[in-house]
Amino acid sequence: MLTDFLRDQVFTTAWFGLMAFVWFGWSQEDPPKRWRVWLGLGSVLGLGFAAAFGVLTATNWDEPTALEGKYVWFGVLVAAEVVAAGVGCLVLARRGASRWMAWWVAVVVAAHFPPLALFLDDIGVALVGVVQLVALGMVARRLRGDTVTSSRLAGPVMGATLLLSAAISAVLTVPGL
Repeated sequence: MLTDFLRDQVFTTAWFGLMAFVWFGWSQEDPPKRWRVWLGLGSVLGLGFAAAFGVLTATNWDEPTALEGKYVWFGVLVAAEVVAAGVGCLVLARRGASRWMAWWVAVVVAAHFPPLALFLDDIGVALVGVVQLVALGMVARRLRGDTVTSSRLAGPVMGATLLLSAAISAVLTVPGL
């Protein structure tokens, strides 16, 4: 994204590509028919970024990282994210509101990006999270008046923002390699 650490840049690009693949996949749970090809294309492009930048991550693993000395706190952040997503989904399931699970997980993921940006010394990661949170707020309003699964709208929001971020990161990174 927007960091001086090459290893973190290529890893984030690979990770965002992989997560775009995952979110576009989840959004295929119940999409409108006309979206299916686009969601599939997003998945393929995300997987492409994940593969290409995964290789670049492996070849640049010995480069410095902003996470040096912060691994424990990074682990705490990730663990808190997983627990919040899991507990929230459990509560939603018990309340008979499981259609909101994708939206809830998306909010938790987006909310963890600003503190993650502090660990990675990368304002771009924070910007992605803020954009996602705003978009998910708009999605929530639309979902309230409907009965569809939230993956129908939350998945494409997350997939598209992550794919676009991976593409921007790739454009910024490749010329300097």
